[in-house]
Amino acid sequence: MVFRVQPHVRLHEWVAEELGLFGEEGLEYEFDAGFAGGSVISEAGAPLRVRSGAFEDMAAGRASDVSCACHWAVNAASSSSHGKMYGKAYSVCPSSIFVAADSPYREPADLAGVEVGVGYHSGSHYSALQALEPFLSREQITLGFIGRPFDRARQLLAGTAPAVNVWGAPAYLLEQLGYRKLVDTTFVMGFLLSSRADLTDVERYFAALLRAQREIDLEPHRYTRHWAREMPEDLLTLVDVRRFGPGERVVGQAYTRDMFERTQGWMRDWDLLDGADPALARYEESVLT
Repeated sequence: MVFRVQPHVRLHEWVAEELGLFGEEGLEYEFDAGFAGGSVISEAGAPLRVRSGAFEDMAAGRASDVSCACHWAVNAASSSSHGKMYGKAYSVCPSSIFVAADSPYREPADLAGVEVGVGYHSGSHYSALQALEPFLSREQITLGFIGRPFDRARQLLAGTAPAVNVWGAPAYLLEQLGYRKLVDTTFVMGFLLSSRADLTDVERYFAALLRAQREIDLEPHRYTRHWAREMPEDLLTLVDVRRFGPGERVVGQAYTRDMFERTQGWMRDWDLLDGADPALARYEESVLT
């Protein structure tokens, strides 16, 4: 049976494919269209308010056997029986809130009452809250749910959003075009496994992914051209992806019970566990260890 993989606008899957690492691990696979690389708007007009994100996409049922999203959303999805979280690895994803070079906002505290564009129930949503907590009261943090990462990049480029939180290729794009990083929002990504995923294939996939990570660590700029694989054409023409950095880093360590429970507690404190009953969230039942 073919193992279905949803790429995540990062280098790893493409490096593993280029070097034949999936095949060497004995994995027969195919790629599905990635959620993070898609768009809900094709032009940068007025921001489109979107109350659906990574959590809702996982809750609806993804076609892939393995996919990725921020650990908050994967934690909540697995706690709500929408698949299992893979507990033997996670990734760390560089992310930032960007503003225009000539923006009047110079410090994170300047964003009090200023709408920051994020993706609903996605990494940019949760990481913006986490990163702005040290600088602003909860009442001062204002978020606008304006689509997926590339949508938010388009909004900032068009001047229709004053600030956006983005990661991966959109972050490198804005950086290269001279947009200013106001605050780092780096966060953890988790992996979601479907109930039908073959566990032997799961381990083959992660063995290849971690081998790809070592290759990226050793020669990152040999592989940065792969950023182009998931970028929309209108944005790709604006930049040279060879100048991008390595992005997300897969870590072959456990997503522990402590990490799971602290994440649940933080989400509960912010009242972010929509669709998940925290009383039913058990590490043993939600995480494949």
